[in-house]
Parts: sequence; C-alpha cells; structure tokens
Amino acid sequence: MDLALSKADLDFRQEVKDFLAEHLSPELIRAGKRTTSIFSDFDAAMEWQRILHEKGWAAPDWPQEFGGPGWSLTQRAIFKEECVFANAPSLQLSGLTLLGPILMKYGNAQQKALLQKILSGEDVWAQGYSEPNAGSDLASLQTRADRQDDCYIVNGSKIWTSYAHRSNKIFCLVRTSNEGKPQSGISFLLMDMDLPGISCEPILGLDGEVEQCQVFFDDVRVSLENLVGEENQGWEIAKYLLEFERGMINQYPTISKRISVVREIAAQKKVAGSDNLLSSPVFAAILAEVEIDNLALAQMENRIRASIGAGENPGALASLVKVVGTELSQKVDELALEADGSFIAAAQNHALSPAYEGAVVGDEAGLTVMNYYLNNRASTIYGGSAQVQRNIIAKQVLGL
Repeated sequence: MDLALSKADLDFRQEVKDFLAEHLSPELIRAGKRTTSIFSDFDAAMEWQRILHEKGWAAPDWPQEFGGPGWSLTQRAIFKEECVFANAPSLQLSGLTLLGPILMKYGNAQQKALLQKILSGEDVWAQGYSEPNAGSDLASLQTRADRQDDCYIVNGSKIWTSYAHRSNKIFCLVRTSNEGKPQSGISFLLMDMDLPGISCEPILGLDGEVEQCQVFFDDVRVSLENLVGEENQGWEIAKYLLEFERGMINQYPTISKRISVVREIAAQKKVAGSDNLLSSPVFAAILAEVEIDNLALAQMENRIRASIGAGENPGALASLVKVVGTELSQKVDELALEADGSFIAAAQNHALSPAYEGAVVGDEAGLTVMNYYLNNRASTIYGGSAQVQRNIIAKQVLGL
C-alpha cells in the first residue's frame, strides 16, 4: 500500500480546493459548520448536491457509466477530506451511498434509470430497514409483503427512518416468506412515499430536532416491478448494502474536524494553574491520545481502500472500522463537553440555521457541541450496533 500522493493526485487536490473555494457560499459553509449529526441542514444539503451534480461530482464513488466521475480510490478520499475540511454540507446519502450501488448491481434496466434522479436530487430516498422490534437483528423483521395478482400488499412499520419526512421515495426490506431460516424470506422493495396507505410520523430527538421518523404501511399496493433482484433475495442485498454503510471509510476527516473544534474551545477556556484548558497537562494528554487513535483509524481506512483497490471485499475490516471510528468519535464528543463547560446548557437550536448570523451564548465553535454529543450517541447503534460488529469480527477474524 503506497501512501505517497502522485503529482496528479496533488494537482487533483488543488483542483478540489479551488472548486470548493469558488462554490461554497458563506451560508453553505455555516451549514457545514453547524452540522450536529451525519445530516446537514436539508435545504443546504440539496443546494450543495445540485452544485456538485452540475460539476459531475455528486457521487464520487460511482463509476462513469452511471454518472459518477470515475475517480480512483485516492481521488475519492481526497475529495471527501477536502469537503470536510472546507465545511461543505454533508449530502443526503441514503440514495447516493446506499441505494445507488444496490441498483447498479441488482437492478434491472428500468430501476437503473432511477440513478439519474438520485444524482440530481430529484428523488430523495429513505432507508426502511429497522422496525420497532427489529434493529440490529434485521432477520427478525415482520413488515410483510404478500403477493396478490400483479402487486405486493405491504403491512407493517419501519422506525428510525432518517429524513423520511423529507423523502419522496423509500426502499424497504419486507418479509415475503416464513419458510426456512428468517433470512431466507426477505425481499427488497422500492416505494413512493405518497402511495395510499403510507404514513409518516416524525420523532423528536433529544436535541429538539426531527431527523428520524416512524413509517407505517397499511395495505399498501406496490407493483411487482418494484422488486429489486429476486423474491426472497433481500438478505443478500441487505448484506451488500450494509458493507457500504458499516465501512464508513471516511471517519478520519470528520473526527479530525471535531478534534479541531475541541482545540479551539479549549484554547479559550481559562483554568486554574494553566493559561487555558489546552495547556493543562491532563487534558492535553487525553487529547493527544485521541489524536493518536485517530491516526491509527486513518491507517485502517487506508487498509480498506487498498483491499477494495485490489478487488477484494473488505469483509470484517468494515466492522472493525465501524466500531473503532464510532467509539472514538464519542470520546471526542466527551472532550468537547468538558471543554465547553457550562455553555452546553444553553438551548440554541435557532442559531444552528445556516441563515442565522446573530449572537450566540459562548464561543461559536461550541455551538454544536451538545447537540452533536446527543446525536452521536446513536453512532454505535445505527448500521449495526457495536456489539453486533464485535460478533462479526469474532466469527470472521478469530473464528469463534
């Protein structure tokens, strides 16, 4: 694995920096800075996607034949790093990162035609996987799709469905058979959110914002043409999708950005016996340990890129990176809470709007600390809990 960048890669990095400097407006940058979860302000994210789509950069991981830029793995990593460091808004990724690769591999010609609307942002997709009684154990899902003439009749419920209230489409795992193992009776369906019988109930988060929803299906008629792959092939498709979700091979830039926020806040915090919290030996030692762990995470992410570049499946490495990265990000959140002190008690959701330019309580760098901490508690749960990931590692690596 060669970590040295070629001249072409260095030139590409500069091209990306120049593009970001030209096209990121102050409001888009504020949206990026004020992001308190994996989701930026929805309107800002869609505006940024439109700009990227015009450039042909909306889906850096997609091959050229489907509308992607056809970049190398190194170029993709460079682009994503520079977007994070420039405070670009994060995009709505359920369609771009999760559904897109599924349609490329398993979709028919009609379904692959949907990829262009994902790129443009015309279609915003929600992911219907988890249920009230089926989270990390997806094989226990109970939402049913019973075949009737030329359609499926879908009944059940999905929960923790990110941005379902802002989506016009949803892809779902549904149970089409009770025979054999639970995994063998699951199928993958595409649906319009405005179909009769679909209703969406937003869930208010601890941070006072709505990102998650519960979606209900009451005798929803879905055309057989909306089945992706074959009937009862859903578990195979789901595992393929989750490798993209769990791999998360770009956590290093985001954690680095959060560490810089901690440094900025700590440099302003006066403490007894030191000029500021940053110069406190105990705090500085803990922060240094986190930064070292983040460098180790970067090397693990590089291993995955090398594995993919060699035509291999990352396998259990995806689970390893998911566990290490999400748990490390939570450590950084805890340091940010300590650094920001009593300012975290101020409710300032109004100031998180990209349009807001007024005064804030405390340092602006600490504006996102509490909300980010609350949202990021879920990072060791969604995409497969840390406990489930450790079981995967134990089986695939240790042979237990």
